[in-house]
Amino acid sequence: MTGKSQAEGGADLVLRGARVITMNPTAPAADAVATNNGRIVAVGTSDEIGKLAGPDTEIVDLDGLTVIPGFNDTHAHMDREGLKAQRPSLEGAQSIADILQRVSDVAANTPPGEWIVTMPVGTPPCYFGGPETLAENRMPTRQELDSVAPDHPVCIAGVFANWGAPPGYTALNSRALELNGIRRDTEPRCSGIEIDRDESGEPTGVIIETNQRPFIEFDLLPAVPRFGLQERIDGIRHSMQVYNAVGTTSVYEGHGLSAQTVAAYRDLWEKGDLSVRVALTLSPAWRDIAEARTIMRDWLGHARGRGMGDPWFWITGVHIAYGGESAVADLAREDLPNTGWSGFVEQAVSQKDFRDYCLTAAEYDLRVHTIVGDDLQDLVPALVEVGERYPIGERRWVVEHIGRARQEDLETLRKLGVQVTTIPAYFVWKGGGWYADDPDFGESVVAHRAMLDLGIPVAAGTDNIPYDPFFTLWVMSTRHERHENRVLGPNQRISGAESLDLLTRQGARLTFEEDRKGILASGYYADIAVLSDDPTSMDPEKLRDLRCHLTIAGGKVVHRDL
Repeated sequence: MTGKSQAEGGADLVLRGARVITMNPTAPAADAVATNNGRIVAVGTSDEIGKLAGPDTEIVDLDGLTVIPGFNDTHAHMDREGLKAQRPSLEGAQSIADILQRVSDVAANTPPGEWIVTMPVGTPPCYFGGPETLAENRMPTRQELDSVAPDHPVCIAGVFANWGAPPGYTALNSRALELNGIRRDTEPRCSGIEIDRDESGEPTGVIIETNQRPFIEFDLLPAVPRFGLQERIDGIRHSMQVYNAVGTTSVYEGHGLSAQTVAAYRDLWEKGDLSVRVALTLSPAWRDIAEARTIMRDWLGHARGRGMGDPWFWITGVHIAYGGESAVADLAREDLPNTGWSGFVEQAVSQKDFRDYCLTAAEYDLRVHTIVGDDLQDLVPALVEVGERYPIGERRWVVEHIGRARQEDLETLRKLGVQVTTIPAYFVWKGGGWYADDPDFGESVVAHRAMLDLGIPVAAGTDNIPYDPFFTLWVMSTRHERHENRVLGPNQRISGAESLDLLTRQGARLTFEEDRKGILASGYYADIAVLSDDPTSMDPEKLRDLRCHLTIAGGKVVHRDL
């Protein structure tokens, strides 16, 4: 499909013979795109664009494939995906014997005394069911793991429930229990964690956690190896390849990232190795409002206003959480720089604390990003109070991960001018069963139709569950929940074109880049994805079957499957 033209012109790459969905309201469709030096130089017909080709221009004939702006995953957690490849997988294991064989194989190639830490039991990417997927309907015991790895401490990690659903099941052998100091009298310090014991009161090696996000690592597993800086750098390298392969060219990490995770991205940026544009919000480790005031005043100048960086690496504002358990936050801070799978620092914030943190952030011109889930009504009063003193709409504060929300609270967000990001795969598909008994059967959950009709600026993200934007497009357009395949809140379904808009053009507002990112037009970043079909006109039920054949970021081909 590629060739070289000998004509003279001003393009280093020409895509032609395509169905071009520009996401540009003033010029919505074309069949060719030309790029040069990382920017789009023209969008139009193949004949028009062909005149820009020169002797060194690469010409790609796309034979009717669909061209869109690159996906902007506005709640990506991209740093996680590559970490999964660093631990042995148990995928496909159907019995305890299968698991023991996997552990035995790893032990045979691991020096005695070194840790063996595997991925969870279950089928990725969500690991639903855990031990229920095994013939025995249980995890292996310490004695069973001892039988195949007597010279190694072994930890079969419990699921990170943001991917799947609790409970999570961790299994340790005897050496692992000993190294972590887990004995018959050990009790967890965090709620939602249970050490399973046999009839004599001794730990079986299995630990069950029912928290939505697991805290076992901070609480009971100090000896289990952590992800260090180099592991995170290597993980992001792998993650970028995976995200590029589904057409993602930008991510926005509004949940906030710890200093170590930011450092990993910065390392790649300094080396010129980023193939995804990253906008990173800071995840603070302060203990109280007094410490927060000092840090915001003295140390976060680079994150003020719109932030600081370049088109590939941007730091913007702080994430201020709501809720959380004090014991968890304390243990998480003690374990820094480790943040486990999350990549951010756990917080414990009361309603009053949230107000105080927001007022302080506004005083120092720090954009606030907050995850609300089903608690928007608890936080609206603080946002209103801050909005009466400071222009948080102009500063583009962000309410993220919005779940169930009252109409009056959505109207308040519109009046305040607050940005919204949604995670439809989390609340509608994965968590749809939580809302099955709601009187409106989910019409108030991730209410895209209501928010768009109100004129709220909305962008969507994958939350890495899974990282595939096509799956998120499908969820937004069909709103199937996974338990019984019912349609949750059918009136909140939006079209394929609207869904695509939330995953491309709208995300640019979060970084004040709507004048140079998110549409295909002259002067905009040459961030492009070539898809197998047109998501704006195809059957919504087939959206998750889309595939990406070519991804271009900053004018450079970062994925090719043509």
